[in-house]
Amino acid sequence: MYTDYNQQHQPVSARYTTSASKNSHNMMSVRRCKLGSAGFGILLGLTVGLLVARTGQNNRCVKKEPRAWRQTSILENDPLAFDEEQNAEGISEINNGPGLLFVGVMTAKKYLDTRAAAVYDTWGKEIPGKLAFFSSEDSLRPVSHPRLPLVPLPGVDDSYPPQKKSFLMLQYMWQHYGDKFEWFLRADDDIYVRTDRLAFLLRSVDSRKAYFIGQAGRGKQEEFGSLSLEYDENFCMGGPGVILSRETLSRVVPHIKYCLKNLYTTHEDVELGRCVRKFARVSCTWSYEMQTILYHNSSGVDAFTGNLKLKEVHRAITLHPIKQHYHLYRIHNYMKGLKIHDAQQQTLELHRDLITMSRLLQRDIYSIQNEGPFPKRLIGDSYLLGLTPSLNKFHPHNEDDVLQWDFIARSVFSHTNLNPRRRIESPLREGLDDVIREVMEMINQYSRQRGRVIDFKEILYGYHRLNPLYGTDYILDMLLVYKKYRGRKMTVPVRRHAYLQQQFAGLEMHETVNGVEVTHPNSDNPGEGTEEEEGGEEEKEGIGTGDENSVGIKEGLIRLGESLPGLLLPGGQQTAEKSQEKLINFIVPLSGRFKTFVRFINIFEDVCLKTREHVTLIVVLFPSDNENTINNTLNLVRELQARHSWTKITVIPVFDTFARALALHIGAGQVSEPDDLLFFVDVDMIFNVNVLRRIRMNTIKGKLAYFPIVYSEFDPKVVYNTSSSFNHFLINEDSGYWRQYGFGIASVYKTDLIQVGGFDTTIKGWGKEDVNLFDKFVSASSNISVFRAVDPDLIHAFHVVQCDPNLTETQLQMCRATRFDTYGSVKQLANILNKNRNKILSFATDRYKKVKFTNKTNNNRTISGLNNNIGTGTGS
Repeated sequence: MYTDYNQQHQPVSARYTTSASKNSHNMMSVRRCKLGSAGFGILLGLTVGLLVARTGQNNRCVKKEPRAWRQTSILENDPLAFDEEQNAEGISEINNGPGLLFVGVMTAKKYLDTRAAAVYDTWGKEIPGKLAFFSSEDSLRPVSHPRLPLVPLPGVDDSYPPQKKSFLMLQYMWQHYGDKFEWFLRADDDIYVRTDRLAFLLRSVDSRKAYFIGQAGRGKQEEFGSLSLEYDENFCMGGPGVILSRETLSRVVPHIKYCLKNLYTTHEDVELGRCVRKFARVSCTWSYEMQTILYHNSSGVDAFTGNLKLKEVHRAITLHPIKQHYHLYRIHNYMKGLKIHDAQQQTLELHRDLITMSRLLQRDIYSIQNEGPFPKRLIGDSYLLGLTPSLNKFHPHNEDDVLQWDFIARSVFSHTNLNPRRRIESPLREGLDDVIREVMEMINQYSRQRGRVIDFKEILYGYHRLNPLYGTDYILDMLLVYKKYRGRKMTVPVRRHAYLQQQFAGLEMHETVNGVEVTHPNSDNPGEGTEEEEGGEEEKEGIGTGDENSVGIKEGLIRLGESLPGLLLPGGQQTAEKSQEKLINFIVPLSGRFKTFVRFINIFEDVCLKTREHVTLIVVLFPSDNENTINNTLNLVRELQARHSWTKITVIPVFDTFARALALHIGAGQVSEPDDLLFFVDVDMIFNVNVLRRIRMNTIKGKLAYFPIVYSEFDPKVVYNTSSSFNHFLINEDSGYWRQYGFGIASVYKTDLIQVGGFDTTIKGWGKEDVNLFDKFVSASSNISVFRAVDPDLIHAFHVVQCDPNLTETQLQMCRATRFDTYGSVKQLANILNKNRNKILSFATDRYKKVKFTNKTNNNRTISGLNNNIGTGTGS
């Protein structure tokens, strides 16, 4: 392994020869290359060598005659020889690219169905060229991915370090595809590559020259001096990816056997760098920018598992390492989202160009659609989307239309919210982060040319408002840090005002049933109307008025509403009929509260049973300490069963202390079919038939669980000064509130409930079991998504919340918080305080005096006790 150590470590001056000696060496190399050819012989080798020497080219026999080189270098008994037909079979399955890039991914047998499959499913399908995975000789394609482009390397195992695997992979790439691609990427299976950015970079570099591109390294501090590197030598770190030009690979491959026989370390990337430096005469790119372009995260297994909205992620071309293969899919989806955002921005710019040109031509924007190939929807949207960015797009017609600004500091201050001062909510914080990141990218766009960089420090203050028609507006006062690193270096804090607008993009709507997109009748494309709806042939020829034929956001909504009743599934079934086939099993936990149960039964009968909806009812009945109404409840259910014997209505008595988790668990167990739909509902709920439709549409087996956001009523005594609400479906800020943090009402399939682990039956009493179930569905281990949306037809009727003092501390706090929330809105409670301020002040003063007197008495008793103890010698 160290036979050529002395040759490698001779003085630097002795390792580089004169130009004449280089030419002599190249002639000898050419002769050796050609002498091995059975078809051409010694004479042809000398002739080609003389031609190479005359033109001054260095070591070009491989470059000029790649196929002759293959014949002479792969001998019959060569242990590095390949079965070309067998290995080329896998490569033929990959997409045909433009010949820009060939990617070789080093992997192992145990990672073929995880990491390799994830790479192939994500960025591997977007390469501007070809991709192949290189593994040990006994590797086989995984059953889940039978078309995976796999190359089992003969004589190679998956042991570490993978020097042999790496060098033989490069040899294979050159032998089979050296004359077909300009660039070659050596990659690991725990990397993500942004292929569009990589292609842009490579097309800007001349592949005819020798390049060795990567993140330069010289080893860890503790390895300094032990890697056999000279003071001016480096290597390309293998993790973030190594890129070789065709010229570099052509110079290195003929000497791969030599490099394998002369290894100095166990680091594969170090040895590859040494081989490239010796035979291609190039080093890894000395560029600080490569640390951000080919980005390596030092967090290990936790790398890229958290927030991806980071400048390091956005600037990078490659991300490494991604040890948990399923995070490759997550990153890929995020990158797809960034591409969508870029496409939307380009669309906005096109809309603005159309508006600008229409003004220059002094033409109405709608009249242009009859004279050009523009889609109607594009022209229609231009009227809204094509306006120049401005804070004055919207012109109010009266005082009520004026858009209100929220003040932003460390909190948000707004007079339109029930809570005038509150913390910055997650959507606003995320929007601010996006805006700041994009602003800083624009500011630093030319920082390299100017020799300075500006870093974001904090927002001193700002203003924010939402325009439902145009977008979100920001006025920000930002504290920045100006750093000049060229010329006279300096670091100066600066302030900068930014006036920004996040423009809304066009409206995109897709209707799905059970995860399958539905289409409009007589239309090949989802969401498009028929020819008559589009205006007919005459209007397509340019006849008709512009305003009547424009299709934009407004008409898109109208058209969608008109088309919903006629939507079709691919199989031809009507969506309404398909949706009604789903059986909904209502599961209701109950303990006492007979009057409320009577109301629920009446609603259930009117909405579900009299209309013959496909539903069942399971009541899990517990005894109550407050009322003895078990017999009344049973009689009520028997009467309902007698009137509607065509469906299943069941009561399950449970003689135990009430626990909602146990009740729902028992109720779910009564459903025999694992593919049935379960709807967990409380006896306080008021609903109509629209709720059934939403449950069926928003709950998809194996994909989606539905946790609706219900509307909870305030105390009618506070709102209406009456004992009950006169209209339960009246929704405004005075009558109730949306229960954003309530998860008790849920719709799931039984198979999905079992998959996530079901309810935690160790939770006793009221509360916490719903949050526990919700957390199970949103956890990383669950492959089922959660759908949350407000449901205006699902109302939680007011009742006084009774909190059992025997509950756990967490449950008791949740219960009391719910009870406090149901009294009334902040505005209503403030009015009550204002009207009764004298009584409340008197009550508070008396209470304060009593508390002060009690504390003083207790303190006197404590001091007296201490004195007694000290007097008797028992004090400490």
